[in-house]
Amino acid sequence: MSTVPEEDFSGNNDDSLPLPSGGGLKAKLLAAFPPFASRNFRLYFVGQIISMIGTWLEIVAQGWLVFDMTGSAFWVGVAAAASTIPTLLLSLFGGMLVDRYPRKAVLLWSQVLLMLLSFIFGTVVLLGMATLSFILVLAFLIGSVSAVATPAIQAFISEIVERKHLPVAVALNSSIFNASRVIGPVLAGFMIIWIGTGGAYIANGVSFIAVIAALLAIRIPNPEARKVSIEHPIQSIRDGILYAWTHPLIKTIVLFVAAVSIFGWSFMSMLPVVAKREFGIGADGMGYLYSAFGLGSLFGTVVVSVSSGRVRSSFMVIGGVLIFALGLLSFTFARWLPLALCCLFISGLGMLSAFATMTGTVQRLVEDRFRGRVMSIYLMVLLGLMPFGNLLMGLLSEHFGTPVALRTGAIITIAATLFLFLSRKDISKAWQEYQSATEP
Repeated sequence: MSTVPEEDFSGNNDDSLPLPSGGGLKAKLLAAFPPFASRNFRLYFVGQIISMIGTWLEIVAQGWLVFDMTGSAFWVGVAAAASTIPTLLLSLFGGMLVDRYPRKAVLLWSQVLLMLLSFIFGTVVLLGMATLSFILVLAFLIGSVSAVATPAIQAFISEIVERKHLPVAVALNSSIFNASRVIGPVLAGFMIIWIGTGGAYIANGVSFIAVIAALLAIRIPNPEARKVSIEHPIQSIRDGILYAWTHPLIKTIVLFVAAVSIFGWSFMSMLPVVAKREFGIGADGMGYLYSAFGLGSLFGTVVVSVSSGRVRSSFMVIGGVLIFALGLLSFTFARWLPLALCCLFISGLGMLSAFATMTGTVQRLVEDRFRGRVMSIYLMVLLGLMPFGNLLMGLLSEHFGTPVALRTGAIITIAATLFLFLSRKDISKAWQEYQSATEP
């Protein structure tokens, strides 16, 4: 449990605008989304959403390129795993860097490296020199840099908004990912048709300019005020793991996220296969599948923002994951494209509601000195375990068909959620005991 008082939180509040009073549109928007009162958060938000649209261009292009080259659902899963497995291998190291060095600097240099890798990827594809091995290697390198960038992003949010606004800020940060998922995949589908997959990679590289410019414009007063760890890196990582494991709520969230990541979230890597095999649609139609899920997630952001402080977090998590899994299960039976899109919309709404709530809860509970390491552990299981899910989905799809693979994952996700619901009293008891033991 954090020992930092709410009023002493060291986030940057000096750039915040006073929340306007009255009933005007601006007042209502800032009341619903208070992080936008911060100039730094506004800069971050605009830069990230442009960059994330580019990232979705790359994600969709990679899946389409691999399936077009191999015709194999298994290799689509392998390529997706290559870009996410570095999160499992390097997230803890990335979290240590985030706690040891200025978070803004770590984030800035990671974005520069990702931009350069995207330009290299796109150039090789445009020249017709890309092979499956090359795609796997570049995907791994991009994933390696992202393993450092992702915990840096999560920790950096705590420096540009007030602590009391963290749950809404986390939901808005998730909305960046999901709003871009509405636009990016559709745009990627048309770009693949017009200029090929290589052009999508180049466009992603260009999009990083926006977030780099935003980070350069953000000003954090007294960045040296945060205490920097001088422990040995291995000891620092060990301390972060021990802290997360002994904190009953953080440990519960991490374990639950691990199950959902492997068996539920990994369905995304199979959407190119579903598009071609189940609905017989091209790259443009595939983009609609991604966008339907993203649009639902975008609506989930509004649900989280409106319900913040009004609805119990446990209800949002359990209800959200059940909605996600039931929507995904329904999607596997849909044979009419509009119905399938509706199922993905519902699924996306549930997923965002649950994951934004869990992420916000972890951000609120963790002590700031452990923030980078704990968020890296959280993201390691959220994203780093996805390769196992991607490989599992690929293998099941190859042998039993994609609907059966996704159906299996959805059912296991439902079972894990019901287990969490039945364990809620034991979790509450453990939390009360932890609070009593850590109170001064």
